[in-house]
Amino acid sequence: MTHRTSTYRTSNGTWLFRTSVLKSCLAAMGLALSLTLGLALTAASPARADRCDDLAKDLARQIPDLKIGKTVAGVIYLEHPAVTQASLGCASRNRSNDVFASTDKKKPTDAYYDFIGTAAALVFTIPKPDAVRGAKRCVSRTNIIRGYNLDSRYRKLDVHCTVAKTGVRITMSREKGV
Repeated sequence: MTHRTSTYRTSNGTWLFRTSVLKSCLAAMGLALSLTLGLALTAASPARADRCDDLAKDLARQIPDLKIGKTVAGVIYLEHPAVTQASLGCASRNRSNDVFASTDKKKPTDAYYDFIGTAAALVFTIPKPDAVRGAKRCVSRTNIIRGYNLDSRYRKLDVHCTVAKTGVRITMSREKGV
């Protein structure tokens, strides 16, 4: 496709090049259309963090003395007296929700199990006694023969627990698609 270009000499001796007016109008219209579509698509997409922030606020309402901390890379850090560290992992394309809690005691207290059980029950909508039992079951199975780093499955929950001299760490999640 060739574009028509006309060359004219003006009265003061300079050359003036004119391209097709239609070509410039089409280019301007295309640019305006692409900017409009781009703004419309970005304005229509919902924020992903809202659902996770709402979940963290629900946890803070339901669990006494729970404080919501920083949010970093899809993980909301939580503070509670029964645990040393706690976090709520938010769902994304390649990750499902998870609840993590650790304590510095080798034999966790009932308050620790109550915290992780309540949090898992609220996040995964399962009965609290099932979540508590899954956490206790995983910790009780760790020994010299099975090892101190176990993955188990209980009532459609993936429970990963690590028992060491420095304490106990439990992560509860549900596999994607369940």
